[in-house]
Amino acid sequence: MDLGLRRTQTGPLNEGRGRRTMKAASLGLVLPSVILVIVFATAARAEDKGTATVSKQAVEAKMKYCEVCHGPSAQGFQGYYPIPRLAGQQPDYIKNQLQAFIDRGRVNPIMANVAHVLSPAMQTALATNFHELNPKPVGGGQKDLVATGKKIFEEGVANTDVPPCASCHGLEAKGDGQFPRLAGQLPDYVFKKLTNWSKERGQNPEKPDTSAIMQPIAHGLTEPQIKAVAAYLSYLE
Repeated sequence: MDLGLRRTQTGPLNEGRGRRTMKAASLGLVLPSVILVIVFATAARAEDKGTATVSKQAVEAKMKYCEVCHGPSAQGFQGYYPIPRLAGQQPDYIKNQLQAFIDRGRVNPIMANVAHVLSPAMQTALATNFHELNPKPVGGGQKDLVATGKKIFEEGVANTDVPPCASCHGLEAKGDGQFPRLAGQLPDYVFKKLTNWSKERGQNPEKPDTSAIMQPIAHGLTEPQIKAVAAYLSYLE
């Protein structure tokens, strides 16, 4: 009787231990998989937020690619179409404009395609690298217009809604944050942008950017005044 009782008690106990052992083994197999899923999901979210890093080699390669059009050290290139200087440009402004190309708020089919494939991390790296470049300006503006351009830049245009350019872009025209550097910019590029402002900027009303500030100012300047300002800026270092 006693022996039978011990067998009856031992059977269920062993079965319970067996089930717990199997559950523990199963949990041991499942946990690594769950951890991997969490790790990869976290990494994906980090990359989506632009916190992923890019290698130095990748940035250098992309910088060389940009310089094919924007000239050595991103000093700008005066070709059939003037291609702007990016050297010394404000990082926030560069990133803002890249996003404007992506959002189709700024019209340029070539740059829209280029900007669209850049990760947030690459945009930040390029903007930082361009800001650190400081080649001599290409120049090229009409020297007889420089004095007039300087006056407009520093004082604005009397009896109009055109304020001093320096009030936003700084006395040395080096920009600040979202306000771009203009010092050393190609004169033909400045002229082309200001005379075509409403056709190239602010094209996506649902996603406005800081370019809206310049629209009335660009419209308030005459072509001779724009040429003068562009000439003055082209020689600033």
